[in-house]
Amino acid sequence: MIIAIDGPSGAGKSTVARLLSRELGFEYIDTGAMYRALAYKAYINNIEVKEDTIDEMLETTEVDYSDNKIFLDKMNVESLIRSEEISKYASKISAFKNVRTKMVELQRNIAKNKNVILDGRDIGTKVFPDADFKFFITASVETRAERRYEQLLAGGTAADRDNVLEDIKKRDINDSTREFSPLKKADDAILIDTTHMEINEVVRKIKDFVGGQNVL
Repeated sequence: MIIAIDGPSGAGKSTVARLLSRELGFEYIDTGAMYRALAYKAYINNIEVKEDTIDEMLETTEVDYSDNKIFLDKMNVESLIRSEEISKYASKISAFKNVRTKMVELQRNIAKNKNVILDGRDIGTKVFPDADFKFFITASVETRAERRYEQLLAGGTAADRDNVLEDIKKRDINDSTREFSPLKKADDAILIDTTHMEINEVVRKIKDFVGGQNVL
């Protein structure tokens, strides 16, 4: 079974997907981490974020996702890819057609013949248009920015509320207007607005839709 969860940055989809995977016994695939891993490689190697230079980087880059961890060229980079700087790089890199094509292929291979939950921007529209269940999780931009701000502080990263809000707004524009696989709700996806919901409420709501524990 495949459960696809899409939505904008800061909506809570990754947290929901992780919790849901544990409760249902599904494998979780953080597709956003794959783009972040590529962004991290470009960032630390001072590679200009242009389509041709990133395409060249892709030829010698290996990305894998296993045991809830992201690996870049066989190195676990899970703890290195969550900064705002890497987020900005990832937003730009994810707009490139060859990048998305490679990541979609990888995501499909990882999920083959498994019970999986994937979250991202185009899981229900592009990666798995025939997913068993599709959800689009969103929230007000102010709520999403506040969540991201608190997340950064909790992780020990200094942050400014206004800057985080502006970054979220920019990411929304970039994600929804890019030419290839833009962020949008699949026609058959279930919309869940988490603005006034706790994470556990969202998890319970999705479990109700997929049949609780009796889904394997």
